[in-house]
Amino acid sequence: MNRAGGSRARWTGKPVRVGASGGAAINYRDALSWLYSLQRFGIKLGLENIERLLDELSKSDLLQAAPWKVIHVAGTNGKGSVCAMVDSICRAQGYRTGLFTSPHLVTFRERIRVNGEMISEEAVADGLTTIRNLVANWDPHPTFFEVVTGLALKHFSDTKVEIVILETGLGGRLDATSAIQSDVSVITPIDFDHEKWLGKTISEIATEKAGIIKPGVPVVSACQRAAPEEVIRARAAKCEAPLQFVTKPYEETPIALTGSYQKQNAALVIAALRAAKIDIDSSAISQGLSGIEWPARFQRWDERTIIDGAHNPAAAGKLAETWHEIFGDRRATLILAILADKDLRAICEALAPISEFVLLPKIRSERAAPPEELAKILAEITPPLPYSIIPTVGEALALAQAKPNPILITGSLHFAGEVLAHLSGEPAAFEECAQ
Repeated sequence: MNRAGGSRARWTGKPVRVGASGGAAINYRDALSWLYSLQRFGIKLGLENIERLLDELSKSDLLQAAPWKVIHVAGTNGKGSVCAMVDSICRAQGYRTGLFTSPHLVTFRERIRVNGEMISEEAVADGLTTIRNLVANWDPHPTFFEVVTGLALKHFSDTKVEIVILETGLGGRLDATSAIQSDVSVITPIDFDHEKWLGKTISEIATEKAGIIKPGVPVVSACQRAAPEEVIRARAAKCEAPLQFVTKPYEETPIALTGSYQKQNAALVIAALRAAKIDIDSSAISQGLSGIEWPARFQRWDERTIIDGAHNPAAAGKLAETWHEIFGDRRATLILAILADKDLRAICEALAPISEFVLLPKIRSERAAPPEELAKILAEITPPLPYSIIPTVGEALALAQAKPNPILITGSLHFAGEVLAHLSGEPAAFEECAQ
């Protein structure tokens, strides 16, 4: 084990031979059913279980020591885009990459990719069978995210990647991904989200996010508000970690992702790669940024339909700015669904200036706010927005397409995934384990 900061252990993948638990193999659908059943354990922030899981996988020779570089990304908004950019640039340079992100949109397999390819159903089934057998009698039992993190690292070990890109699931300090020793800590803009878990003030949230900073490991941060910047500086100083704030956007070559803020993300990515001492040339940067694909980030489905996973007020504000950049003063027919634990009013208020009419479909996620609750907010904001409650996503899309306005589908990555599945004619993520 490698010690990094007090008594907390960081897994570095040094195997010792001990037999793993046996058990019958399960297929992909059954494996996902078992995995999703772990959601009953809820969210448990802490590193004890993930460190135990990684150690046990290592002891059983199921997780081999690997000389990979690790880029660890935390923040409130932009984490996924930053991770995708790192992955795309590194692959353009010829590195073999492992990308771990969340949540997924259409299929669970999106969360774990090697060289741009999603993990196979067979690898998911095999890996989850192994982990299920290993943790069957554990108390406390590993959570959904801890198991998925273990699965990702096992897959990266099995496929011998050179660079691992890890997106935190929630927060940073006690997120399962923080059990991994990193070569650079990357922090995207910090704002309000997940207050139930991370704290009610921006400083408390920043403290959790900045917890990915490890002793002596370089830190690269986006521009932050005053309070998060102060927290990041204090944490970096305590850890004696070199710190860089990236202030200038990347302007040299085109970026496939739409929006001025993606230029800031690109600059953050390039600085992070330099800080991690990963050799990247200008042609790989250009090729990686121009060829990146990352769905539900101002994604153009067709000439007048945009899908975006903005799910908190800050992200909704950036979405509105990008809308103005692309469509000017034209207003959208907005198809909106938001998860119930979000700041519903602030999101609606951020989107109101670019919206002409709002369609509120009932979506399949049990976590979604009722359309009637969103309708009440839309009626109360100034000026009030006209709306209609629609029974299904399909009917909402049909009504939007009948109107002359460009269409904006947003409010949640879960909702974006349901829409993408509907438009593609594929089973949505929540249907995978039910088939």
